[in-house]
Amino acid sequence: MEKAKKIDMNNINEVKNSLENKSLKVCVVGIGRIGLPTALSFAKAGLQTVGMDINEQLVDSLNKGNFPLKDEPGYEEIFNDVIKNGKFSATTDINKAISQSDLILLSLPTPINEKNIPDYSALESVCKQLGDILQPNSLIVVESTIEPGFIENNLISILEENNRLHVGKNFTIGVCPENANPGEILHDFTTLPRLVGGIDQQSTKIITMIYDFVFSVELIIMPDCKTANAVKLTTNVFRDVNIGFVNELSLMFDKLGIDTLKVLDAAKRKYNFQIHYPGPGVGGPCLPINSYQFLNTATRTNSKLSIIEHGRKINEEMPEHVVNLTLDGFKISKKSIKDSSILILGISYKPDVKDIQLSPAEMIINKLESLGVKIKIYDPYFKGNQVFGINVEHNIDDVLSKVDAAIIVTAHKEFQEINPKIFRKMKTPILIDSRGIIDTVSANNVGLVFRGLGRGI
Repeated sequence: MEKAKKIDMNNINEVKNSLENKSLKVCVVGIGRIGLPTALSFAKAGLQTVGMDINEQLVDSLNKGNFPLKDEPGYEEIFNDVIKNGKFSATTDINKAISQSDLILLSLPTPINEKNIPDYSALESVCKQLGDILQPNSLIVVESTIEPGFIENNLISILEENNRLHVGKNFTIGVCPENANPGEILHDFTTLPRLVGGIDQQSTKIITMIYDFVFSVELIIMPDCKTANAVKLTTNVFRDVNIGFVNELSLMFDKLGIDTLKVLDAAKRKYNFQIHYPGPGVGGPCLPINSYQFLNTATRTNSKLSIIEHGRKINEEMPEHVVNLTLDGFKISKKSIKDSSILILGISYKPDVKDIQLSPAEMIINKLESLGVKIKIYDPYFKGNQVFGINVEHNIDDVLSKVDAAIIVTAHKEFQEINPKIFRKMKTPILIDSRGIIDTVSANNVGLVFRGLGRGI
Protein backbone atom coordinates (compact mmCIF):
# COMPACT_ATOMS: atom_id res chain seq x y z
CA MET A 1 0.00 0.00 0.00
CA GLU A 2 1.50 3.31 -1.08
CA LYS A 3 1.54 6.22 1.28
CA ALA A 4 -1.01 8.91 0.59
CA LYS A 5 -2.42 12.01 2.21
CA LYS A 6 -4.07 11.05 5.47
CA ILE A 7 -7.85 11.23 5.44
CA ASP A 8 -9.57 12.77 8.45
CA MET A 9 -11.88 9.91 9.34
CA ASN A 10 -13.99 12.17 11.57
CA ASN A 11 -14.72 14.51 8.65
CA ILE A 12 -17.77 13.17 6.85
CA ASN A 13 -17.06 15.08 3.63
CA GLU A 14 -13.47 13.83 3.42
CA VAL A 15 -14.63 10.27 3.97
CA LYS A 16 -17.33 10.64 1.34
CA ASN A 17 -14.81 11.94 -1.19
CA SER A 18 -12.35 9.15 -0.35
CA LEU A 19 -15.03 6.56 -1.07
CA GLU A 20 -16.04 8.21 -4.33
CA ASN A 21 -12.46 8.32 -5.62
CA LYS A 22 -11.59 5.07 -3.83
CA SER A 23 -8.60 6.57 -2.04
CA LEU A 24 -9.62 5.27 1.40
CA LYS A 25 -7.06 2.75 2.63
CA VAL A 26 -8.18 -0.13 4.80
CA CYS A 27 -6.42 -2.50 7.18
CA VAL A 28 -8.19 -5.60 8.52
CA VAL A 29 -6.44 -6.96 11.58
CA GLY A 30 -7.16 -10.68 11.88
CA ILE A 31 -7.80 -12.44 8.56
CA GLY A 32 -9.34 -15.70 9.64
CA ARG A 33 -12.77 -17.18 8.95
CA ILE A 34 -14.54 -13.78 9.09
CA GLY A 35 -11.70 -11.30 8.71
CA LEU A 36 -10.50 -12.57 5.34
CA PRO A 37 -13.93 -12.40 3.66
CA THR A 38 -14.35 -8.95 5.22
CA ALA A 39 -11.05 -7.78 3.76
CA LEU A 40 -11.95 -9.24 0.37
CA SER A 41 -15.30 -7.42 0.47
CA PHE A 42 -13.58 -4.06 0.97
CA ALA A 43 -11.04 -4.85 -1.75
CA LYS A 44 -13.82 -5.93 -4.12
CA ALA A 45 -15.43 -2.52 -3.57
CA GLY A 46 -12.25 -0.98 -5.00
CA LEU A 47 -10.61 0.10 -1.75
CA GLN A 48 -6.94 -0.66 -1.23
CA THR A 49 -6.98 -3.26 1.55
CA VAL A 50 -4.29 -5.00 3.54
CA GLY A 51 -4.94 -7.96 5.78
CA MET A 52 -2.72 -8.15 8.86
CA ASP A 53 -2.22 -11.37 10.81
CA ILE A 54 0.42 -12.91 13.09
CA ASN A 55 0.08 -16.22 11.23
CA GLU A 56 3.13 -16.10 8.97
CA GLN A 57 2.17 -19.25 7.09
CA LEU A 58 -1.29 -17.85 6.29
CA VAL A 59 0.09 -14.51 5.16
CA ASP A 60 2.73 -16.13 2.95
CA SER A 61 0.16 -18.47 1.41
CA LEU A 62 -2.27 -15.63 0.68
CA ASN A 63 0.40 -13.51 -0.98
CA LYS A 64 1.26 -16.50 -3.17
CA GLY A 65 -2.35 -16.61 -4.35
CA ASN A 66 -3.59 -19.55 -2.30
CA PHE A 67 -7.10 -19.17 -0.92
CA PRO A 68 -7.61 -21.15 2.33
CA LEU A 69 -11.37 -21.09 2.87
CA LYS A 70 -12.45 -23.73 0.38
CA ASP A 71 -15.72 -24.25 2.30
CA GLU A 72 -16.83 -20.64 1.69
CA PRO A 73 -18.56 -20.63 -1.73
CA GLY A 74 -17.92 -17.60 -3.94
CA TYR A 75 -14.91 -16.12 -2.20
CA GLU A 76 -12.11 -17.84 -4.08
CA GLU A 77 -13.13 -16.04 -7.28
CA ILE A 78 -13.25 -12.71 -5.44
CA PHE A 79 -9.86 -13.47 -3.89
CA ASN A 80 -8.31 -14.22 -7.27
CA ASP A 81 -9.70 -10.98 -8.73
CA VAL A 82 -8.48 -8.66 -5.97
CA ILE A 83 -5.07 -10.34 -5.84
CA LYS A 84 -4.76 -9.92 -9.60
CA ASN A 85 -5.74 -6.25 -9.60
CA GLY A 86 -3.56 -5.49 -6.59
CA LYS A 87 -6.34 -4.34 -4.28
CA PHE A 88 -5.53 -6.89 -1.58
CA SER A 89 -2.35 -8.07 0.08
CA ALA A 90 -1.44 -9.58 3.43
CA THR A 91 1.27 -8.79 5.95
CA THR A 92 2.52 -9.66 9.42
CA ASP A 93 3.92 -6.13 9.88
CA ILE A 94 1.32 -4.29 11.95
CA ASN A 95 3.37 -1.06 12.07
CA LYS A 96 3.52 -0.78 8.31
CA ALA A 97 -0.10 -1.81 7.78
CA ILE A 98 -1.52 0.63 10.33
CA SER A 99 0.70 3.55 9.34
CA GLN A 100 -0.58 3.39 5.78
CA SER A 101 -4.28 2.95 6.57
CA ASP A 102 -7.16 5.28 7.35
CA LEU A 103 -9.70 2.68 8.45
CA ILE A 104 -8.72 -0.09 10.85
CA LEU A 105 -11.08 -3.06 11.16
CA LEU A 106 -10.52 -5.43 14.07
CA SER A 107 -11.67 -8.97 13.35
CA LEU A 108 -9.94 -10.82 16.16
CA PRO A 109 -10.97 -13.95 18.06
CA THR A 110 -12.68 -13.58 21.44
CA PRO A 111 -12.62 -17.15 22.83
CA ILE A 112 -13.18 -18.38 26.37
CA ASN A 113 -10.56 -19.84 28.68
CA GLU A 114 -10.67 -23.10 30.60
CA LYS A 115 -12.79 -21.40 33.29
CA ASN A 116 -15.33 -20.21 30.67
CA ILE A 117 -14.22 -16.60 31.11
CA PRO A 118 -14.08 -14.53 27.88
CA ASP A 119 -10.53 -13.98 26.66
CA TYR A 120 -10.12 -10.56 25.05
CA SER A 121 -6.33 -10.66 25.08
CA ALA A 122 -5.99 -10.51 21.29
CA LEU A 123 -8.11 -7.36 21.07
CA GLU A 124 -6.41 -5.79 24.06
CA SER A 125 -2.94 -6.58 22.72
CA VAL A 126 -3.66 -5.07 19.33
CA CYS A 127 -5.20 -1.96 20.89
CA LYS A 128 -2.11 -1.48 23.05
CA GLN A 129 -0.05 -1.49 19.86
CA LEU A 130 -2.47 0.88 18.19
CA GLY A 131 -2.00 3.26 21.11
CA ASP A 132 1.59 3.66 19.93
CA ILE A 133 1.27 3.50 16.15
CA LEU A 134 -2.23 4.61 15.12
CA GLN A 135 -2.09 7.60 12.82
CA PRO A 136 -4.00 10.71 13.93
CA ASN A 137 -7.60 11.01 12.70
CA SER A 138 -7.95 7.27 12.02
CA LEU A 139 -11.16 5.29 12.49
CA ILE A 140 -11.25 1.95 14.29
CA VAL A 141 -14.22 -0.39 13.75
CA VAL A 142 -14.46 -3.46 15.96
CA GLU A 143 -16.18 -6.36 14.20
CA SER A 144 -15.27 -8.94 16.86
CA THR A 145 -18.08 -10.13 19.10
CA ILE A 146 -17.66 -8.53 22.51
CA GLU A 147 -19.68 -7.81 25.63
CA PRO A 148 -21.83 -4.67 25.90
CA GLY A 149 -19.68 -1.88 27.31
CA PHE A 150 -16.32 -3.42 26.39
CA ILE A 151 -15.54 -0.59 23.95
CA GLU A 152 -16.52 2.14 26.39
CA ASN A 153 -15.06 0.54 29.55
CA ASN A 154 -11.96 -1.22 28.25
CA LEU A 155 -10.71 -0.59 24.72
CA ILE A 156 -10.87 3.20 24.73
CA SER A 157 -8.84 3.42 27.93
CA ILE A 158 -6.24 1.04 26.44
CA LEU A 159 -5.99 3.15 23.29
CA GLU A 160 -5.64 6.36 25.33
CA GLU A 161 -3.26 4.83 27.85
CA ASN A 162 -0.09 6.65 26.77
CA ASN A 163 -1.92 9.98 26.39
CA ARG A 164 -1.12 10.19 22.67
CA LEU A 165 -4.62 9.40 21.43
CA HIS A 166 -7.85 10.99 22.59
CA VAL A 167 -11.17 9.59 21.40
CA GLY A 168 -13.34 12.09 19.56
CA LYS A 169 -10.38 14.42 19.10
CA ASN A 170 -7.66 12.67 17.09
CA PHE A 171 -9.22 9.25 16.56
CA THR A 172 -12.66 7.70 16.59
CA ILE A 173 -14.06 4.23 17.17
CA GLY A 174 -17.22 2.23 16.65
CA VAL A 175 -18.57 -1.25 16.02
CA CYS A 176 -20.18 -3.20 13.23
CA PRO A 177 -20.42 -6.75 14.63
CA GLU A 178 -19.89 -9.46 12.03
CA ASN A 179 -23.11 -11.22 11.18
CA ALA A 180 -22.28 -14.29 9.15
CA ASN A 181 -22.67 -18.03 9.41
CA PRO A 182 -19.52 -20.06 8.56
CA GLY A 183 -20.03 -21.81 5.26
CA GLU A 184 -22.51 -19.15 4.13
CA ILE A 185 -20.52 -15.95 4.61
CA LEU A 186 -20.92 -14.54 1.08
CA HIS A 187 -24.68 -15.11 1.23
CA ASP A 188 -24.92 -13.51 4.66
CA PHE A 189 -22.65 -10.57 3.80
CA THR A 190 -24.90 -9.75 0.86
CA THR A 191 -28.32 -10.33 2.46
CA LEU A 192 -28.31 -9.98 6.25
CA PRO A 193 -28.68 -6.58 7.96
CA ARG A 194 -25.68 -5.17 9.86
CA LEU A 195 -25.61 -3.26 13.13
CA VAL A 196 -23.72 0.03 13.36
CA GLY A 197 -22.81 1.87 16.52
CA GLY A 198 -20.24 4.60 17.18
CA ILE A 199 -19.02 6.60 20.13
CA ASP A 200 -21.06 9.55 18.86
CA GLN A 201 -23.48 10.45 16.07
CA GLN A 202 -20.70 11.60 13.74
CA SER A 203 -18.75 8.35 13.98
CA THR A 204 -21.97 6.35 13.52
CA LYS A 205 -22.80 8.28 10.34
CA ILE A 206 -19.32 7.78 8.95
CA ILE A 207 -19.21 4.04 9.68
CA THR A 208 -22.66 3.71 8.11
CA MET A 209 -21.49 5.52 5.00
CA ILE A 210 -18.47 3.25 4.64
CA TYR A 211 -20.37 0.00 5.14
CA ASP A 212 -23.12 1.17 2.81
CA PHE A 213 -20.44 1.67 0.15
CA VAL A 214 -19.10 -1.86 0.59
CA PHE A 215 -22.15 -3.95 1.53
CA SER A 216 -25.55 -3.83 -0.19
CA VAL A 217 -27.50 -4.68 2.96
CA GLU A 218 -29.68 -2.86 5.45
CA LEU A 219 -27.66 -1.04 8.10
CA ILE A 220 -29.40 -0.78 11.45
CA ILE A 221 -28.32 2.31 13.36
CA MET A 222 -27.77 1.73 17.06
CA PRO A 223 -27.58 4.50 19.70
CA ASP A 224 -24.08 3.41 20.79
CA CYS A 225 -21.51 0.62 20.68
CA LYS A 226 -22.81 -1.28 23.70
CA THR A 227 -26.33 -1.54 22.30
CA ALA A 228 -25.05 -2.92 18.99
CA ASN A 229 -23.00 -5.55 20.83
CA ALA A 230 -25.99 -6.39 23.04
CA VAL A 231 -28.07 -7.09 19.94
CA LYS A 232 -25.39 -9.34 18.46
CA LEU A 233 -25.14 -11.40 21.63
CA THR A 234 -28.91 -11.55 22.07
CA THR A 235 -29.46 -13.09 18.62
CA ASN A 236 -26.84 -15.80 19.14
CA VAL A 237 -27.65 -16.60 22.76
CA PHE A 238 -31.32 -16.90 21.76
CA ARG A 239 -30.27 -19.86 19.61
CA ASP A 240 -28.11 -21.43 22.30
CA VAL A 241 -30.90 -21.22 24.88
CA ASN A 242 -33.53 -22.61 22.52
CA ILE A 243 -31.31 -25.49 21.46
CA GLY A 244 -30.88 -26.22 25.16
CA PHE A 245 -34.66 -26.11 25.58
CA VAL A 246 -35.21 -28.62 22.77
CA ASN A 247 -32.35 -30.81 24.00
CA GLU A 248 -33.92 -30.96 27.45
CA LEU A 249 -37.30 -31.85 25.96
CA SER A 250 -35.70 -34.56 23.82
CA LEU A 251 -34.32 -36.26 26.93
CA MET A 252 -37.82 -36.46 28.38
CA PHE A 253 -39.44 -37.45 25.08
CA ASP A 254 -37.03 -40.39 24.83
CA LYS A 255 -38.41 -41.72 28.10
CA LEU A 256 -41.97 -41.22 26.82
CA GLY A 257 -41.35 -42.96 23.51
CA ILE A 258 -41.98 -39.72 21.60
CA ASP A 259 -40.01 -38.75 18.50
CA THR A 260 -38.81 -35.16 19.03
CA LEU A 261 -38.54 -34.55 15.30
CA LYS A 262 -42.22 -35.32 14.81
CA VAL A 263 -43.08 -32.92 17.61
CA LEU A 264 -40.98 -30.16 16.05
CA ASP A 265 -42.32 -30.78 12.54
CA ALA A 266 -45.86 -30.23 13.79
CA ALA A 267 -44.95 -27.36 16.14
CA LYS A 268 -43.22 -25.32 13.42
CA ARG A 269 -46.54 -24.98 11.62
CA LYS A 270 -47.68 -22.57 14.28
CA TYR A 271 -46.92 -19.03 13.11
CA ASN A 272 -44.91 -17.95 16.16
CA PHE A 273 -42.82 -21.09 16.71
CA GLN A 274 -39.18 -20.84 15.63
CA ILE A 275 -37.73 -24.30 15.22
CA HIS A 276 -34.47 -25.45 16.80
CA TYR A 277 -33.21 -29.02 16.69
CA PRO A 278 -31.67 -31.29 19.35
CA GLY A 279 -28.12 -32.47 18.94
CA PRO A 280 -24.93 -33.71 20.61
CA GLY A 281 -23.94 -30.27 21.87
CA VAL A 282 -23.34 -26.73 20.61
CA GLY A 283 -19.87 -25.86 19.35
CA GLY A 284 -18.10 -23.27 17.28
CA PRO A 285 -16.63 -19.82 17.95
CA CYS A 286 -19.98 -18.12 18.56
CA LEU A 287 -22.92 -19.62 20.46
CA PRO A 288 -21.27 -21.18 23.51
CA ILE A 289 -18.83 -18.29 23.81
CA ASN A 290 -21.55 -15.67 23.41
CA SER A 291 -23.55 -17.21 26.25
CA TYR A 292 -20.51 -17.03 28.51
CA GLN A 293 -19.93 -13.43 27.44
CA PHE A 294 -23.42 -12.55 28.67
CA LEU A 295 -22.86 -14.59 31.84
CA ASN A 296 -19.61 -12.69 32.40
CA THR A 297 -21.50 -9.42 31.99
CA ALA A 298 -24.06 -10.66 34.51
CA THR A 299 -21.29 -11.33 37.03
CA ARG A 300 -19.76 -7.92 36.39
CA THR A 301 -23.09 -6.14 36.86
CA ASN A 302 -24.32 -8.32 39.74
CA SER A 303 -27.16 -9.64 37.57
CA LYS A 304 -28.64 -13.12 37.18
CA LEU A 305 -29.11 -14.91 33.86
CA SER A 306 -30.33 -18.28 35.10
CA ILE A 307 -32.00 -19.33 31.82
CA ILE A 308 -28.79 -18.83 29.86
CA GLU A 309 -26.80 -20.57 32.57
CA HIS A 310 -29.11 -23.58 32.58
CA GLY A 311 -29.23 -23.76 28.77
CA ARG A 312 -25.45 -23.86 28.66
CA LYS A 313 -25.37 -26.67 31.22
CA ILE A 314 -27.84 -28.77 29.22
CA ASN A 315 -25.94 -28.31 25.94
CA GLU A 316 -22.64 -29.18 27.61
CA GLU A 317 -24.14 -32.42 28.96
CA MET A 318 -25.36 -33.63 25.56
CA PRO A 319 -22.08 -35.36 24.55
CA GLU A 320 -22.48 -37.50 27.68
CA HIS A 321 -25.99 -38.39 26.54
CA VAL A 322 -24.66 -39.50 23.16
CA VAL A 323 -22.21 -41.79 24.95
CA ASN A 324 -25.07 -43.19 27.04
CA LEU A 325 -27.04 -43.92 23.86
CA THR A 326 -23.97 -45.76 22.58
CA LEU A 327 -23.70 -47.78 25.78
CA ASP A 328 -27.36 -48.68 25.41
CA GLY A 329 -26.75 -49.92 21.87
CA PHE A 330 -23.92 -52.14 23.07
CA LYS A 331 -26.05 -53.44 25.93
CA ILE A 332 -28.80 -54.45 23.52
CA SER A 333 -26.20 -56.18 21.35
CA LYS A 334 -24.84 -57.94 24.44
CA LYS A 335 -21.39 -56.71 23.59
CA SER A 336 -18.86 -54.98 25.84
CA ILE A 337 -17.92 -51.50 24.74
CA LYS A 338 -14.42 -51.97 26.16
CA ASP A 339 -11.90 -52.83 23.43
CA SER A 340 -14.57 -52.21 20.77
CA SER A 341 -13.97 -50.03 17.75
CA ILE A 342 -16.29 -47.10 17.03
CA LEU A 343 -16.38 -44.85 13.98
CA ILE A 344 -17.11 -41.15 14.56
CA LEU A 345 -18.85 -39.67 11.53
CA GLY A 346 -18.16 -35.96 11.45
CA ILE A 347 -15.95 -33.91 13.75
CA SER A 348 -16.82 -30.39 12.57
CA TYR A 349 -19.00 -28.46 14.98
CA LYS A 350 -21.52 -27.81 12.18
CA PRO A 351 -22.34 -29.32 8.78
CA ASP A 352 -20.21 -28.73 5.71
CA VAL A 353 -17.60 -26.52 7.37
CA LYS A 354 -13.99 -27.42 8.10
CA ASP A 355 -13.94 -26.22 11.70
CA ILE A 356 -13.64 -28.14 14.97
CA GLN A 357 -13.75 -25.25 17.45
CA LEU A 358 -15.45 -26.49 20.63
CA SER A 359 -16.90 -29.39 18.64
CA PRO A 360 -18.90 -31.86 20.75
CA ALA A 361 -17.08 -34.61 18.82
CA GLU A 362 -13.98 -34.06 20.93
CA MET A 363 -15.86 -34.59 24.20
CA ILE A 364 -17.57 -37.71 22.84
CA ILE A 365 -14.24 -39.13 21.69
CA ASN A 366 -12.54 -38.40 25.01
CA LYS A 367 -15.32 -40.10 26.98
CA LEU A 368 -15.34 -43.17 24.72
CA GLU A 369 -11.57 -43.50 24.93
CA SER A 370 -11.82 -43.41 28.73
CA LEU A 371 -14.13 -46.44 28.40
CA GLY A 372 -11.46 -48.34 26.47
CA VAL A 373 -12.87 -47.74 22.98
CA LYS A 374 -10.65 -47.63 19.90
CA ILE A 375 -11.76 -44.59 17.88
CA LYS A 376 -11.76 -44.16 14.13
CA ILE A 377 -12.87 -40.95 12.42
CA TYR A 378 -14.30 -40.18 9.03
CA ASP A 379 -15.04 -36.59 8.04
CA PRO A 380 -14.98 -35.52 4.38
CA TYR A 381 -13.41 -32.17 5.33
CA PHE A 382 -10.46 -33.68 7.21
CA LYS A 383 -9.49 -36.70 5.08
CA GLY A 384 -5.92 -37.75 5.74
CA ASN A 385 -5.42 -35.21 8.54
CA GLN A 386 -4.72 -36.03 12.16
CA VAL A 387 -7.36 -34.57 14.47
CA PHE A 388 -7.63 -35.14 18.23
CA GLY A 389 -4.56 -37.36 17.86
CA ILE A 390 -6.39 -39.69 15.44
CA ASN A 391 -5.77 -40.15 11.72
CA VAL A 392 -8.93 -39.35 9.76
CA GLU A 393 -9.94 -42.07 7.30
CA HIS A 394 -10.00 -41.39 3.57
CA ASN A 395 -13.11 -43.42 2.80
CA ILE A 396 -16.14 -44.50 4.82
CA ASP A 397 -16.62 -47.75 2.88
CA ASP A 398 -13.15 -49.02 3.70
CA VAL A 399 -13.49 -48.57 7.45
CA LEU A 400 -17.05 -49.73 8.21
CA SER A 401 -16.17 -53.42 8.16
CA LYS A 402 -13.48 -52.79 10.77
CA VAL A 403 -15.72 -51.22 13.43
CA ASP A 404 -18.44 -52.39 15.81
CA ALA A 405 -20.47 -49.20 15.79
CA ALA A 406 -20.79 -45.74 14.28
CA ILE A 407 -21.92 -42.43 15.73
CA ILE A 408 -23.16 -39.62 13.48
CA VAL A 409 -21.99 -36.43 15.19
CA THR A 410 -22.10 -33.92 12.31
CA ALA A 411 -24.86 -33.70 9.70
CA HIS A 412 -22.60 -33.21 6.69
CA LYS A 413 -24.43 -33.36 3.37
CA GLU A 414 -22.59 -36.58 2.53
CA PHE A 415 -24.08 -38.26 5.60
CA GLN A 416 -27.57 -36.92 4.93
CA GLU A 417 -27.54 -38.70 1.58
CA ILE A 418 -26.26 -42.01 2.97
CA ASN A 419 -28.20 -45.27 2.63
CA PRO A 420 -28.64 -46.96 6.05
CA LYS A 421 -27.85 -50.31 4.39
CA ILE A 422 -24.20 -49.33 4.28
CA PHE A 423 -23.97 -49.73 8.06
CA ARG A 424 -24.72 -53.45 7.74
CA LYS A 425 -21.03 -53.81 6.92
CA MET A 426 -20.16 -53.17 10.58
CA LYS A 427 -19.39 -56.09 12.86
CA THR A 428 -22.34 -55.67 15.22
CA PRO A 429 -23.86 -53.33 13.70
CA ILE A 430 -24.76 -50.46 16.07
CA LEU A 431 -25.64 -46.99 14.76
CA ILE A 432 -26.12 -43.89 16.91
CA ASP A 433 -27.59 -40.87 15.15
CA SER A 434 -27.24 -37.66 17.17
CA ARG A 435 -28.47 -35.41 14.34
CA GLY A 436 -31.78 -36.93 13.25
CA ILE A 437 -30.74 -37.66 9.68
CA ILE A 438 -31.41 -41.42 9.61
CA ASP A 439 -35.03 -42.53 9.35
CA THR A 440 -35.89 -44.81 12.28
CA VAL A 441 -38.02 -47.19 10.21
CA SER A 442 -35.35 -47.55 7.53
CA ALA A 443 -32.69 -48.25 10.16
CA ASN A 444 -34.82 -50.95 11.74
CA ASN A 445 -35.77 -52.46 8.38
CA VAL A 446 -32.13 -53.09 7.45
CA GLY A 447 -31.45 -54.73 10.81
CA LEU A 448 -29.43 -52.06 12.61
CA VAL A 449 -29.25 -51.68 16.36
CA PHE A 450 -30.32 -48.08 16.15
CA ARG A 451 -30.42 -45.31 18.72
CA GLY A 452 -31.35 -41.76 17.75
CA LEU A 453 -31.03 -38.73 19.99
CA GLY A 454 -34.54 -37.63 20.91
CA ARG A 455 -36.18 -40.25 18.68
CA GLY A 456 -38.17 -41.96 21.43
CA ILE A 457 -36.32 -45.28 21.34
